[in-house]
Amino acid sequence: MTRFISVSDLSNHLAEEGVEPLLRRLTDYIEADFRRWPEFDKSARLASHSDVGVIELMPVSDAGRYAFKYVNGHPDNIAHNLSTVMAFGVLADVATGYPLLLSELTLTTAIRTAATSALAARYLARDDAKVMALIGNGCQSEFQAIAFHTLLGIERIQCFDVDPLATQKLLRNLKDFPGLEVVACSSAREAAQGVDVITTVTADKCLATILTADMLAPGVHVNAVGGDCPGKTELDKEVLLQASVFVEYEPQTRIEGDIQQLPADFPVTELWTLIAEGRHGRTCKDEITVFDSVGFALEDYSALRLLHELAVQDGLGGRIELVPQLADPKDLYALTKDGRSTRSLRKVA
Repeated sequence: MTRFISVSDLSNHLAEEGVEPLLRRLTDYIEADFRRWPEFDKSARLASHSDVGVIELMPVSDAGRYAFKYVNGHPDNIAHNLSTVMAFGVLADVATGYPLLLSELTLTTAIRTAATSALAARYLARDDAKVMALIGNGCQSEFQAIAFHTLLGIERIQCFDVDPLATQKLLRNLKDFPGLEVVACSSAREAAQGVDVITTVTADKCLATILTADMLAPGVHVNAVGGDCPGKTELDKEVLLQASVFVEYEPQTRIEGDIQQLPADFPVTELWTLIAEGRHGRTCKDEITVFDSVGFALEDYSALRLLHELAVQDGLGGRIELVPQLADPKDLYALTKDGRSTRSLRKVA
């Protein structure tokens, strides 16, 4: 039987335990897996694009475990009362190919993206960073705010979205969050004034310019999250040209990230090298740094690895019969005659 974690399973867990403990643990898992980056079989994600969105598969593996995530990105879904991003994933045993875990990854992806953002900022932002602009106040915004507050010590969030209702939602969800001040701004430019970190996490599938070079103060760190597929950007290229740029997996980011606007020889640094060497990426306090984040499969591997541990050790979720467990592994046809030929046909609560 394959372990299964539903949206309700994870939602109930977070309601009881809070988001912060899972964020902290997942950040540690991602950092540990990035530290052993060369051990993984990696590739850019496989994407199927249409005029209205994209559906992607994100695989990665090491010698022991294989993982993949199915994820979409359809910005117009909101008009149909559907989520713009939905995901699920599988963690499997390399030795047997057996699926160990099938899990929701929509909620998990928001948490792992925020964890990766904060982890990158730990290596790139100034140590005294206290104020962050949050431009784009949709589904991922609360998680970004909580991650930077919990893991980086950000105390004030200056937020803006072209949709005022999205900003109101963010303010409502975080109004009682201890130690975190969240204020609404009338424009992206206003939100970016006097900050140490700027996070852009917008959803439109277009070559947008959310942030321009004249909006950046010396020493700011830019966490660019929303540009994550061909033809979708958030940063004016002048922002990139005056910054030190860091990425997850360069072959993927060249296609999907904000650096798709720039020549193929534009220099970038993969984040894992900082983590593996234990060094800070910032060379001086006035340096502008950019984390051109598109999301990489290894982060989902880390998330599935943690979820599997929670399932095994803490009983999170249940079990489903995703693949047959045959009494005679050579006799698949027996399932067409007698269900008792399997070792178990029952979903276990």
